[in-house]
Amino acid sequence: MARLTADDVGLAKLGKKQDLKRRFGFWSLLGFATSELIIWEAVLSMLSLGFTNGGPAGLIYGYIISWISSMSVYLVISELVSMAPIAAGQYYWVFMLAPNGYREFASYLIGWLTSMAWISTIATDCIFGGTILQGLMILQDPSYAERATRWQGTLFSWAMIFSAILINTLIPGTQPKFEIGTIILHVAGFFTIVGVLWAYGTHSTTEFVFFTSVNEGGWPTQGLSYLVGYVGSVTLFVGADCSVHMAEEVDRPTRNVPTAIMTSLFFNGIIGLTMMLTVLYNIGDITSVLDSATGYPFLQVFYNALQSAPGAIALGAITLALTWSCAIGIVTTASRMSWSFARDRGTPFSNTLSKVDKRNKVPINAILIVGACSAVICLIYVGSSTAFNDVVSLNITGFYGSYFVPSAFLLYRRIKGEIKPYKSRSVSIDEDVVEEPEKVVESSGVVAGGNDSIGGISADGEISAPSATAEKTDANAKVDLSQAQTSASYADGTVAALEIIAEDHTWGWFHVPGLLGTINNIYACCYMIFVIFWSLWPSVYKPNASTMNYSVVVTSGVLIFALIWYFVRARKEYHGPIIDKEVAAIVMQTA
Repeated sequence: MARLTADDVGLAKLGKKQDLKRRFGFWSLLGFATSELIIWEAVLSMLSLGFTNGGPAGLIYGYIISWISSMSVYLVISELVSMAPIAAGQYYWVFMLAPNGYREFASYLIGWLTSMAWISTIATDCIFGGTILQGLMILQDPSYAERATRWQGTLFSWAMIFSAILINTLIPGTQPKFEIGTIILHVAGFFTIVGVLWAYGTHSTTEFVFFTSVNEGGWPTQGLSYLVGYVGSVTLFVGADCSVHMAEEVDRPTRNVPTAIMTSLFFNGIIGLTMMLTVLYNIGDITSVLDSATGYPFLQVFYNALQSAPGAIALGAITLALTWSCAIGIVTTASRMSWSFARDRGTPFSNTLSKVDKRNKVPINAILIVGACSAVICLIYVGSSTAFNDVVSLNITGFYGSYFVPSAFLLYRRIKGEIKPYKSRSVSIDEDVVEEPEKVVESSGVVAGGNDSIGGISADGEISAPSATAEKTDANAKVDLSQAQTSASYADGTVAALEIIAEDHTWGWFHVPGLLGTINNIYACCYMIFVIFWSLWPSVYKPNASTMNYSVVVTSGVLIFALIWYFVRARKEYHGPIIDKEVAAIVMQTA
């Protein structure tokens, strides 16, 4: 085995060998995170969602509350990824932090919920892209509005999925540079659209923007209308954990991943709010905007401002290009999540899904599968746009459900005082064991915390003097691995842990300290429950079959399928994160 880098060692302490190539540095990861959030683009695409329930005032204040609250949620996510930077993300953290009797089953369900949320996000983004393209075609040829069909929009979405798969499988090495280019287009496109609308738009009054409320859902009170429409603001910020699932392809992940998450969220939040204010101040004739034949109010806003179809198409093309680039990143993230879950035997056909291409160092099978699954989900749009919108709602319930469970367990450990302060600790490793991975003992245990050092190099990249013996500075952190329980020994030599023996959880480099961190953790958990509750409501007061919100059915369907697979086969195979045989010796010596 080649000598291990500090990042390899940090991953080895979490039980995994380095299968993927670390292509991303901080700036390319920041571009990746920013292009996946695309908040100002989503503000345009989802304008009507919050406008009908809440109006301009509901959009503005809902956005601000959602942005601040999302910062709270992702502060907790950043703390978790700094403790354990691994592509598995949420289900690994659940297994790491949950009490013994719950960790295996809870992590299994969260693995499914997270995987399906990301796959549905591919479908969501690509349907948006396909229908935006149809809207641009209607601007070019108004008569196309009569010929436009949902199956055509679905075919366009498939084209986006296919192109994203090609880039992810054939030229993955170009993606870091591509993401840096995307962030440039993201910023340039923002200034272009904002500048054009302020220069040519018909300006609304401040009273209209900040004090006008709308209740087209027919709710008994305006307050209820605000809360139902608030879900549109929440949707803008879901998926900021995309960087988490890239942790095994990023240099110094304990620092770079949480920094990229919070930087992209702050940066995107500012320009998203600016775009929302710009559109509302320059919305023009509201009736024509909401009833636009293009299907997207923002395209009509562009046309009304410029009174030019080519000009509106040019601005819309910028949004479409960034939506397409977002699809590329979402396919990347979804594939890494599904690959990681398959690596731990949580999915059907796990041996196939968990393979990594030896040449490109990417999980090609996982990329193909998540692409195919999202293409199938897009077919729902052919039959019913309402049904597809309820599939889209899986984004909120799926993501926030997967965030809530590990965050709640983190709060549990936090209040009990079971998480130790961050510090660089030294461990000396017998080089023969590192060089010859076959010298392993089939015991298992996963070391919580990703910031310890091995061979004088800390997992966060800091250099420290190695000790003469294989022991940690903190004597209480030693674990008797002879007590480790092994759930299974597989043919390939991997072992799976029934329990995490190392209970000395340690904060990572990124951490909100003391009482402030606890208060933030509590608020984040309460907010996530609030969001999940309101995401299940229909958009109108007295819904019928076509306006009902079926998101609870969709989410329940995913969980029911996961339960069926669990009792059919997964309970015999999934026992939590697997420790690879190549790193078992490192885990044993560092525990």
